[in-house]
Amino acid sequence: MEILVCVKRVPDTSENEIEINKTGSDIVRDDLVYSVNEWDNYAVEEAIQIRDKVGGSVTVVTVGNQDSEEVLRREMAMGADKGILLSDKAFEGSDGKGVASILKAEIQKGKYDLILTGAQADDGAGQVGGMLAAMLDYPYASLVNKIEVVNDKKIKAGREIEGGNQEMSEIDLPCVLSIQTGINEPRYVGIRGIRKVASVDIPVHGAGDLGVAAGTVGAAGAKVKRADYFVPALGEGAEMLEGSTEEIIEKLVELLKAKGGIK
Repeated sequence: MEILVCVKRVPDTSENEIEINKTGSDIVRDDLVYSVNEWDNYAVEEAIQIRDKVGGSVTVVTVGNQDSEEVLRREMAMGADKGILLSDKAFEGSDGKGVASILKAEIQKGKYDLILTGAQADDGAGQVGGMLAAMLDYPYASLVNKIEVVNDKKIKAGREIEGGNQEMSEIDLPCVLSIQTGINEPRYVGIRGIRKVASVDIPVHGAGDLGVAAGTVGAAGAKVKRADYFVPALGEGAEMLEGSTEEIIEKLVELLKAKGGIK
């Protein structure tokens, strides 16, 4: 099975104190520590496990600048077979639709049975997986926490739904799945593995290689633009009600009446 996993280089929130710049146009990126997006890491681990069971190969792909090559090498050290960097000045400032368009162009150059993405990345929008599936006209499932390979034409994808229940769907291949954290335990990447892939050639594909018109992606083609970054104002906090259960209920009813919640 040929599997493609879309990954992204993002600020590591466990290693950084995120601050907004003076103009409110972005976060302060000087001296930030970056790593692979957490959700994507689970997607790569799942792809490796599937390959090890049924055969095939795992390719990791990212849209970014030359610095993004480091996350490709990390995932290759983890066990992915190949990496592809999609990099071009024209790609800078792409919104979700732009990123999905770039990935679609790369996917159509190859022949993949399964495309995995993380459930969401650093901006939290969770749009790319669904948009990519729609553009490719492939079946799609989001927040997947279980994958079973049925045969070379079908898989079963599980999703946790309301009430802690599990939903299982049989999906035709090729398809796109967005992977939820907790589906597996990503393996440790050691120094030996990183050194092993340090000199492996990673192809770089730009707009011309992909046949993507520069005006349709990047800042020029973005339909969604960030207007502002700001830290939300702190409220007064929660009011803790004390007393017996009956007293708390009585106080709560009076508060709701006073604030117009009930009559």
